[in-house]
Amino acid sequence: MKLVQLIVLPLLALMLIMALPSGTVLAEEADLVSALVKELGISKKQATGGSGALFNMAKNSMKKEDFSKVADAVPSMDALLNAAPSFAKIPGAGKIASVVEGGAGKAIGLASLADQFSKLKMDKKMIGKFVPIILSKVESKGGAQIAELLKGVWQ
Repeated sequence: MKLVQLIVLPLLALMLIMALPSGTVLAEEADLVSALVKELGISKKQATGGSGALFNMAKNSMKKEDFSKVADAVPSMDALLNAAPSFAKIPGAGKIASVVEGGAGKAIGLASLADQFSKLKMDKKMIGKFVPIILSKVESKGGAQIAELLKGVWQ
């Protein structure tokens, strides 16, 4: 019995530790979220939900391969996307957005963002405050080219 306790149990514990997600992903998510919390004076829930809403907008507006590059620069992307509140469906918005380019298409996306930020108890003016902070973090992780992809969607 002692042999099992001395050899097998530590091996099982080591295997469990190796199977857990890396702390790096959590640290990088915390880095973005912490920056938003600190610089904007908001809660962690607001920071994760707001950044998730912005990334959802980008995901829906960008080519799949471009968003994949952005997601690679933000290891916690799935958690952020899942933290975004649902948004009110604007009747016919999907059809309009699919045929409208430029400013009108972005206006529909901004209306959805405003609704999501409202659900997080933040004013729509906060959207503009999130963008430079997120762009800075994305640029530091993925480079200027990746940040420019997002900038094209958000500005």
